[in-house]
Amino acid sequence: MDPLPQTDPEAAEALAELAAEIARHNQLYHDADAPEISDADYDALVRRNAAIEAAFPHLVRSDSPAHQVGATSTGHLAKVAHARPMLSLDNGFSDEDIADFLGRVRRFLALSADEPVALTAEPKIDGLSCSLRYENRRLMRALTRGDGAVGEDVTANVRTIADIPETLPDAAPDLFEVRGEVYMEKAAFAALNARLLAEAADPEKARQFANPRNAAAGSLRQKDASVTATRPLRFLMHGWGETDSLPGHTQAEVVTAIAGWGFPVADGFALAPTLEEALGVYRAIEAQRADLPFDIDGVVYKVDRLDWQARLGQVGRAPRWALAHKFPAERAQTTLERIDIQVGRTGKLTPVARLEPVTVGGVVVTNATLHNADEIARLGVRPGDRVVLQRAGDVIPQIVDNLTRDAAREPWTFPTHCPECDSEAVAEEGEVDIRCTGGLICPAQRLERLKHFVSRGALDIDGLGEKTLVELLELGWIAAPADIFRLRAHREELVGRKGWQAKSVDALIEAIEAKRAPDPVRLLFGLGIRHIGIVTARDLLKRYATLPALRTLADALIELRQSTEAAVGETEQKLQGRLDKAIAEHIGVENVGAAVGHALADFFGEPHNRTVWDDLLTEVSPPAFVVESRDSEVTGKTVVFTGTLETLSRDEAKAQAEALGARVAGSVSAKTGLVVAGANAGSKLKKAAELGIRVVSEMEWAEIVASAV
Repeated sequence: MDPLPQTDPEAAEALAELAAEIARHNQLYHDADAPEISDADYDALVRRNAAIEAAFPHLVRSDSPAHQVGATSTGHLAKVAHARPMLSLDNGFSDEDIADFLGRVRRFLALSADEPVALTAEPKIDGLSCSLRYENRRLMRALTRGDGAVGEDVTANVRTIADIPETLPDAAPDLFEVRGEVYMEKAAFAALNARLLAEAADPEKARQFANPRNAAAGSLRQKDASVTATRPLRFLMHGWGETDSLPGHTQAEVVTAIAGWGFPVADGFALAPTLEEALGVYRAIEAQRADLPFDIDGVVYKVDRLDWQARLGQVGRAPRWALAHKFPAERAQTTLERIDIQVGRTGKLTPVARLEPVTVGGVVVTNATLHNADEIARLGVRPGDRVVLQRAGDVIPQIVDNLTRDAAREPWTFPTHCPECDSEAVAEEGEVDIRCTGGLICPAQRLERLKHFVSRGALDIDGLGEKTLVELLELGWIAAPADIFRLRAHREELVGRKGWQAKSVDALIEAIEAKRAPDPVRLLFGLGIRHIGIVTARDLLKRYATLPALRTLADALIELRQSTEAAVGETEQKLQGRLDKAIAEHIGVENVGAAVGHALADFFGEPHNRTVWDDLLTEVSPPAFVVESRDSEVTGKTVVFTGTLETLSRDEAKAQAEALGARVAGSVSAKTGLVVAGANAGSKLKKAAELGIRVVSEMEWAEIVASAV
């Protein structure tokens, strides 16, 4: 793991970036069914976030990944709240991690070292989590996990899965939620892809699922249940949600009872009275992994006694009584045939290894990411090398070793110019990623940036999907965001083109016209400026209100960078540190650090970006961002929440304070106007007392909220 930040501003900036990055990958995995990184890389991001939060607990964000499960769905299916949250699991990667898990259980329950702690162990299947609600023993509703609190209603689709009973026997409780994984067997997945290829009018455009998990997710979340019925979906039960009674006192007893109601349970499910026996189950399942009909990525352990589970409860997004013991990645050898460069939406140049096809974990792999220039240098890879490949987390392949490093071949050099537009490709100060400076003039970035601009998270313009954008780009009618708002001039030309009728053209134009006064947060986010996600965009506009004011800020930051000079004897590192501090202070927004300031200065420092910005603002008129608030005794003050709040979450508390016109900070200073102290308040409470700052209880805070007008 990289070294941890050393200062509060560095830590706050790192946590903001990690929160945005992890949220993006959650959306790609859980909602779009299109992961970009491996499970192992995702786990590394989560572990780094946890390490920084542990070192800087006063900087924990309201959108911390530690409190998130899955991702909010943006699809077409109805959204329904879970009666009980569908939690995620913490991960272990070694025998020592499992021993530590049992140690934490013993300490929490105040058990002696020789008190037996029996665990259940079962394969961790790589599928789509689903909750099945039975009322009066009839299936009433099926929900996906979603973000853990709210899922998608897939009841009609689930009824097509033969493994799932429509009714339960009389012995079952009146109310019971069965939870498990919808999955697709590996052989069925291969057959489905073959069928989709055979049925496609154009084989080159045939839809092919990347892996069984994506196939299961895409099949279960179909709008038309008759399509789901044609897909070979299966179900494995592993737990339960809301119920009015339980058919047992232990995990094993309840699982056995549910299995007796007709639900499939993984063959590897076992009761392990000791740590050694639990690890023995893990080894046995790992040895059978390649021969199992479905993909798994580890073993799940759960404390067997349900009364202990209830006492252990949960922390953040995960139960204290369960842990996933992940498998190491599977590996194979192959030959690196060539290295291609792909240019992403933000201009990042990513090297991709084109490989001689090889099977890893039952999947044929032909490509692997090489991440960046540093990774290529570390591995010393060149076309023709014999390399070791692994599918980390069974998702994205990566090269982990070069077996012919010493062979006599010329080293491969990273390009200094973008392969798409020939603009200069450079790395920012302190970064390893190399990026094209061409922005919207770069063909590779243009499509991705426009897709981002019209996406649901940004302007959300219906009808402007990738296919339409490609067509309009090829026609030369759009090249920059402002051109979208000039499409009405091409109405007559568009009507009559293949796939277009007057009604569909008018619907598209109407959808575009409806965005002429867009939400300024979404518009700023839609421009794709580095480090400015939706949360940072909102934080900036809370402080600066309008986009012109943000442009003025950027100009000031450009001038600040140009005017900052090195002092006598000052090293480059000290100069950079001083500049970063000055930029963060000039911005004056909590959790928005120097990286955002540099990104704003870089964006507006490019003439072509200023042209795009100015052109766009001739077509749209975003209103000023307004934080709705009520007058109260904390209006205009800075409020700090500390300790454990018992009646509301931190997110709700922050929302309440902002609605009262207050600013919420993560640390106590002389500028703090009020501290709200919950249970077990620590150093912040002590500092408030030292500074003579007013401190109120959670109950007194509720009275302040209630008395606001």
